[in-house]
Amino acid sequence: MFSLTLKRLAEAALLAFVLASCEKKGPANASGIGGKIIVLTNRTDVVDTKLQEYKDAFEKKYPGTDVEFEAITDYEGTVRTRMSTKEYGDVLCRPSIQTVDYPKYFEPLGTIEEFKEKFNFTQGSNAIDYQGKAYAYPVMGVVGGGIVYNKKVFEKAGVPIPRTQDDFYGALETIKRKTDAVPIFMNYPAGWTLVQWEGGATAFTGDPEYKNKMVHEDTPFVPGAPHFELYKIMYEVVRRGLCERDLLSSDWEMSKQELADGKIGCMVLGSWAIPQIKELASNPDDIGYMPMVAEVDGRKYAEATLDMPLCINVNSKNKATARAWIEFIVHDTDWIEFNESIPAVKGGAYPAVLDAFKEAGVTYFEMNKPPVGEESFYDVLDKDSEIGFWSDPEKKRIIDAAMGTTSETFEQIMDDWNKRWATARKNRGIN
Repeated sequence: MFSLTLKRLAEAALLAFVLASCEKKGPANASGIGGKIIVLTNRTDVVDTKLQEYKDAFEKKYPGTDVEFEAITDYEGTVRTRMSTKEYGDVLCRPSIQTVDYPKYFEPLGTIEEFKEKFNFTQGSNAIDYQGKAYAYPVMGVVGGGIVYNKKVFEKAGVPIPRTQDDFYGALETIKRKTDAVPIFMNYPAGWTLVQWEGGATAFTGDPEYKNKMVHEDTPFVPGAPHFELYKIMYEVVRRGLCERDLLSSDWEMSKQELADGKIGCMVLGSWAIPQIKELASNPDDIGYMPMVAEVDGRKYAEATLDMPLCINVNSKNKATARAWIEFIVHDTDWIEFNESIPAVKGGAYPAVLDAFKEAGVTYFEMNKPPVGEESFYDVLDKDSEIGFWSDPEKKRIIDAAMGTTSETFEQIMDDWNKRWATARKNRGIN
């Protein structure tokens, strides 16, 4: 009797230990969904509001789960640094890395063929896949490099939405003359805000093969070429004094509020920024979004591209819950509507905020993927030449020249880019 009692006590203790161990590790149901996950996000503006709503709803749907957010201001720089370790959350918005590195950092989520059946933005140059496997989950699309503007400011100045560069300069000059608003705000100190201009380059071509052709050219930065024409606008609005007077001291959060209040006429930003600024406006309908001021043979184009797809850290110890969170955000929340974005899930409608694009007759397109064997050419040449399409040093260089801080001209900067690009092509043996 005594021995049997001890045996039962031992079995009970063992069972309690096993159950406790399972509870500590997290997933405790048949699907494996449970326990804690860490979600990295760049949305510092809604981490304590909208994302908390989703957290509560998710944890209610999946009892025993716990979602913790890490909101990061310098998302790209911070996350890429953390990716040198294994500690970069369980779920993260994909930072800008080469597709060849996807398997090193991200968990495969399925085949690209499966994803093509369900989602938009799976076949463009902003690839989510490598060698047939999808490593990022499409959430929403955005129009890069458009212009967020305050309608009241433009109405007060009596200027219509500009279509071309010259129209744009004229509109900004009129705003400066007839209103108290800063015509266009650059946000020079932030740096990443200047990078937003890069999304507008493709509006100057309308050619989905532009980047694939560019890697085989020695001088892609000449008058008439997309990058030349785009950054000439950046240079000119500063040179002509159409932006803030004190370029060296500004603040992103402040600029959003001032655009919302009509103290700023416009800023070049991706469409992702629209809801952030609308939220600050006393009348959200005062905030609009216009196409980049570019035409190709009288027609306007805009690149619609995937924005911040979600990935799972390949080192995550709770991949089932991480996957459940991603699918919950895309399929069970109003995140796409809240951001006034283009749904990645096929069949969704474009948001009303893009009506100005429709009225302007804009044709949307995605950049084509590079040919097989050339997948890394564009990124490699960008890195080797140190032009940094999606980084800010060369943008600041352009503004410094426009301010007169340096003695070089815009044309000299473009000549330098051409030389560096050609050297990078030669060193890489890209013909």
